Amino acid sequence: MLKKVLVMLLVGLATVAAKAQELQCDVVVNSEQVQYTDRQLFTDMQTRIFEFMNRRWTDQPYRSEERIKCRLLINLTEMPQIGTFKANVQVVSVRPAYGTAYESTLFSFIDKDWTFLFNDAQPLDFAENSFTSNLSSMLSFYAYMIIGMDNDSFGKMGGSTAYDRARSILNLASSQGGGYPGWKPFEGNRNRYWMIDNLQDPQFVPFREGIYNMHRQGLDLMAENPEQGRKSVLTTLQAIQRLSQQKPGAVLIRSFFDAKADELVNVFKAAAPADKQQAYTILSQVDPTNNSKYEVLLQR
Repeated sequence: MLKKVLVMLLVGLATVAAKAQELQCDVVVNSEQVQYTDRQLFTDMQTRIFEFMNRRWTDQPYRSEERIKCRLLINLTEMPQIGTFKANVQVVSVRPAYGTAYESTLFSFIDKDWTFLFNDAQPLDFAENSFTSNLSSMLSFYAYMIIGMDNDSFGKMGGSTAYDRARSILNLASSQGGGYPGWKPFEGNRNRYWMIDNLQDPQFVPFREGIYNMHRQGLDLMAENPEQGRKSVLTTLQAIQRLSQQKPGAVLIRSFFDAKADELVNVFKAAAPADKQQAYTILSQVDPTNNSKYEVLLQR
């Protein structure tokens, strides 16, 4: 009898573990630029957003140790009226490299178009098929973006379902959201619309396949076969180089190098001279913004 109880307990624990939420999301709300006497409001905002992000988003089985580490840094810039806030927000997610303690930055994006309502009495809810608030729409949009990018890195084109959900959120916010910024194509070339549009554009399939190649066949091999790992990363850079010629200034490519510039330098610093030169040539052309970082690859 005791053995049966123990087995049932173990099965129950395994089931709970398999249903852990997808995200292990850290949330920081910086309110230093906002003059408001009730500072508790900002503590409550941070807590509510933390709880919202760390809920279940999909039916995928996740063990506790498989949760995706990510961070939202919400920098409040203005309170035009009581309960209305403007902010710029940095969204970052990381992914472990197999066989190491190293965490690779997978997604990094600064969204400058956050405008939302928040008060103590307002529930922060998510509904699959309706717009509930701009804050919940923006948060859920990035939850699915993080999950999609992570899935793309572990399985070729694995993030498609998550991107479909992000697109649905965008469509609802655009049609029912009352004109909040960041959801429409004419509002800028580096907003939420263009991020999901790039990811679902057939021309960007080489980018998404490159994310898989770079991580699963590149960084995950670096511990045991660094030369082969670098070859896979280089193949991804070649694909992104071709894509940048077709889609110059694409927000997805800019976001990639915001996340990866330092890592790419570290990957190729110890490479063979020919690979270092090839990496530098591609990187300096496709990402001239970070050229000062890449120049270390020219050193012998």
